[in-house]
This record gives sequence, C-alpha cells and structure tokens, in this order.
Amino acid sequence: MKTLGVDYGRRKIGLAIADGSLAEPWKVIRYTNVKVLEENIGKIIKEEGIEKVVVGISEGEMGEESKKFAESIGAETFDETLSTQDAQQLSREAGISQKRRHEMEDAYAAAILLQNYLDSKPDAL
Repeated sequence: MKTLGVDYGRRKIGLAIADGSLAEPWKVIRYTNVKVLEENIGKIIKEEGIEKVVVGISEGEMGEESKKFAESIGAETFDETLSTQDAQQLSREAGISQKRRHEMEDAYAAAILLQNYLDSKPDAL
C-alpha cells in the first residue's frame, strides 16, 4: 500500500512516502493558500497512486489546524508529538549538513510520523 505522510505547518508541509512498511522523506512544499495546497495534495495523491494519507497531529491550536486540514483532504490523523525534534536529532547524528537539514526538516519529520504510524499498524500493510 502506498502511503503519504504529511507534517503540516502554516507555511510549509513536509511529505514522506512509503510503498510498504518503510517511510522515506520525500519533499517540502511551501504555500500561501490552504485551498491551493489542498488541490496540490489531491494532484499528488492521484499522480503517485497514493492509497492512504496520514497527517500528523500535535497539541493545541496547531493540532486543531492539522485536524481541519486532514479532514479537508480525507486523511487519517496520527500523533506527531516530538517528530520534528526527533528528525533534527537523527539528521544531526547522520551528519547531514545544517543547510540540508533546514531544507528537508519537515520531510524528515513526516517520515518519522509516517514510520511510527506504519509500525503501529503492522496488519494494515
């Protein structure tokens, strides 16, 4: 099953993709209009043959925004608490340059949340 993981933010989102049980960071999309972002995600889902989308949900106001976005694109939600911090730590440990870490940080966070989701649902693959 091809799954898309989304780390939602107010100006950019990180995307990760899994074709089976291993999530990989994919790309970061910057945006200014949520409706255009929703359309772009719809295109990605169609073009890439995505069967399931998982949006990471944090706490507080940002969590509510993430839930609303997930609903708008028909996605599942999954707790992403600390995924960005985990992504930063792992990329530092892997020796990834600061510039590259900054560029892809949201995609790495999406990969961590997607991998955690996949690991929590081994029978769903």
